Amino acid sequence: MSAATAALPEITAYRSVPDFARGRIKDIRARWALDEIGQPYRTRLIGGIFEDKAPAYLADQPFGQVPVYKDGDLTLFETGSILIHIGEADARLLPRDAKGRGRAISWMIAALNSVEPMIQTLVVLTVKGQGTDWLAGAIEAAKPFAEQRLSRLSQALGDRDWLEDRFSIGDIVMVDVLRNANPELLAPYPNLSAYVARGKARPAFQSAMAAHLADCAIGEPLPA
Repeated sequence: MSAATAALPEITAYRSVPDFARGRIKDIRARWALDEIGQPYRTRLIGGIFEDKAPAYLADQPFGQVPVYKDGDLTLFETGSILIHIGEADARLLPRDAKGRGRAISWMIAALNSVEPMIQTLVVLTVKGQGTDWLAGAIEAAKPFAEQRLSRLSQALGDRDWLEDRFSIGDIVMVDVLRNANPELLAPYPNLSAYVARGKARPAFQSAMAAHLADCAIGEPLPA
């Protein structure tokens, strides 16, 4: 590794994942943010989702997930904290005025806390419940909670392009959360479907996804 490459921010990513997870891992969020501001980075691959992680990695990320972000002597985990840090370097991701900054962070936290858990519950049930006699009932019980959050989000977005008057880290996380939902779940909310399409059309999203796919091979099986 050259000295110039070693000086770049580093993002960890999985070397291999199950088929269903490829293109859906959260290193994409950090890659997207860095690509939005034209900041080169390097990637460190750590193995598969379900592989045991080395103690040194767990010291950086207690839950063994990705990404871990390193920049000089700074080490961060959790995409929310990573995106705030990246956003601090560029107003294109995190406005400099207090109101704009606070709203962008609020939307990012809303994506992580209010929307993603509802979407993720349905994803986990669908993956783990294939072929079981309880899946339909579990989906029926969980789906109304996701639908309620999506309805409220649709109302809040209205006819705007982005959650506020400009694109921000809030949109990076919200778009990434929503694109992992079953398209049928978004179908009643055309403005949310269009919002996701706008996010995915951004060149920085496309370059982030391409880099993720280039690093992340299919191959790791689901745990028994």
